[in-house]
Amino acid sequence: MYYRRKIIFGLLEVFDGKLKKTDFQKLLMILSKHQEKPSFEFVPYKFGCFSFQSYADIRTMIKYEQIVEEKSDPESFWVKDDPTNYYLTLKKKDQLILDYLKSKFSNFSTEDLIKYTYRKYPYYAINSVIAEKLLTTEELKEVHKKQPSNNIKALYTIGYEGISQEHYLNRLIQNNIKVLCDVRRNPLSMKYGFSKNQLLKACKGLGIEYVHIPEVGISSDKRKKLNTQKDYDELFEEYNNVLTEETSITGIEKIKTLLEKNNRIAITCFEANIHQCHRKHLAINMIKKTSEFKIIHI
Repeated sequence: MYYRRKIIFGLLEVFDGKLKKTDFQKLLMILSKHQEKPSFEFVPYKFGCFSFQSYADIRTMIKYEQIVEEKSDPESFWVKDDPTNYYLTLKKKDQLILDYLKSKFSNFSTEDLIKYTYRKYPYYAINSVIAEKLLTTEELKEVHKKQPSNNIKALYTIGYEGISQEHYLNRLIQNNIKVLCDVRRNPLSMKYGFSKNQLLKACKGLGIEYVHIPEVGISSDKRKKLNTQKDYDELFEEYNNVLTEETSITGIEKIKTLLEKNNRIAITCFEANIHQCHRKHLAINMIKKTSEFKIIHI
């Protein structure tokens, strides 16, 4: 079992095996913030901090009948349904953090927990639909300070290799990206959170438009046997020729329209190394005739 899932069990156990879904997310973030190496990462979502990974883990744990989803209008709960005491299997430091959470927050209401996390971690309240109802004017000012303010006209590029969905999405948010253009030919991924529907749903919840533009992608058969930088360079030499074809031009025009309309968009693919991804060459091709937009790799 993944250690992070034992953390989920441990959190439920110290709160008597049952937590409201909203409370769970807030407590899990506080726990993660106290860890040297956080078990989970979070994004600023509609009601504050949210971890897509924890939600996916719980769905898997429900499948294996380890956790039950209990619905009781207007609340919903996660309920531990596994007799194993996972708290005892955790590292001592994590046990101490859980003990701290139990002693400090056991009497907090859901509203108290939300206020606490918004005040202590205002970044996670920037997309909240309830912050104005719960925070004072001064507290809201702290939230507004965390809003991304970068307005440089730029075409960003980003790869998701080696990072979590939350880390990836936070990069988009912090760079004030308005539109994410997925330039993979086939937007499927073995890595959680990066297949088309998963990414579209996550972006929508964060106010980022997601657009898939397969016309400018590279087919998977072309990406085989790429062992050296020379192999990549030869592939991209061929790709640059493909960009002059009618189908690719149609895709490029779609991206240009989005860029001119929104001023700040990102094109995305898999590779972390920009020199081994076609998005670099696509970006250069798009703006080589204009100095209005910069290319920024994040």
